[in-house]
Amino acid sequence: MGSGSWAGTAVALGLAVALTACQGPGEPVTTSTPAPPLTFRFETSTPPPSSTPPGGEQRPAPPPPVWTVGARPLPKRPDGFGQVLPTPPELAQRRLPSADRLPPPKDGRFAAAVVPVPAEVLARSTWQPACPVGKDELRYLTVSFWGFDDRPHTGELILAAGVAEKVRAVFERLYAARFPIEEMRVTTKAELDAPPTGDGNNTNGFVCRPARGQTRWSAHAKGLAVDLNPFANPYLRGDLVLPELASAYVDRRQRKPGMIHAGDAVVQAFGAIGWTWGGAWRTPKDYMHFSATGD
Repeated sequence: MGSGSWAGTAVALGLAVALTACQGPGEPVTTSTPAPPLTFRFETSTPPPSSTPPGGEQRPAPPPPVWTVGARPLPKRPDGFGQVLPTPPELAQRRLPSADRLPPPKDGRFAAAVVPVPAEVLARSTWQPACPVGKDELRYLTVSFWGFDDRPHTGELILAAGVAEKVRAVFERLYAARFPIEEMRVTTKAELDAPPTGDGNNTNGFVCRPARGQTRWSAHAKGLAVDLNPFANPYLRGDLVLPELASAYVDRRQRKPGMIHAGDAVVQAFGAIGWTWGGAWRTPKDYMHFSATGD
């Protein structure tokens, strides 16, 4: 949610409005990273002039980023979410490159590992002693994925120990199908308090948060849910769209890269391990969400 994750709105409202990353009916979440004041200037910057290295050979400067995720906080609605605004042109057919936070697979073949959560990973995650799952009950999963840039990358997830190997098998199937994923990293504590920017697209698993407006914990807080390409597969309830800039992906008759549809390779892969899809719910629609618990 999401750096682009989109869990931030909920904590700003307090646990009374607490959210998790789209866990089950009525449980959206927004995450984002701290950012400068809102500008609504959705244009790209002017490229810097070309540089001339020694020898006089003219080399063009690299192009500027098409979009910087998490850089523009949104004004808030009365319900505490960010205002739902039209999708910026740069994100209407989203194909942002993936940052390599972990080394990509060397030979282009799928690679994965399931290990106890390293101390440094746990420290930057949302885990704390009050969470409904102990740190020893969690596992750190690294898997290969294809980016929207058509390159292989390595992502990371924290999941419950009992499902980590099953989810590894899911991502092996998605890698074989070359299903594109923009980002896959552990949600951090800082993101929970960040203002909403509505442009997050982080695929994530464990996020220690209660369900929205409830005292029970979410499936994400137990490490039993995954949100996949949130921007391309938003949460929809009434006039609310999460992430808030993802309106270009509301019409599910479209077939844009990264979208999930009934019966496709993603739904089949998660269905093969007994997980359910939020896109099949009657209301709300949570197209990004898969869980072992059905919520």
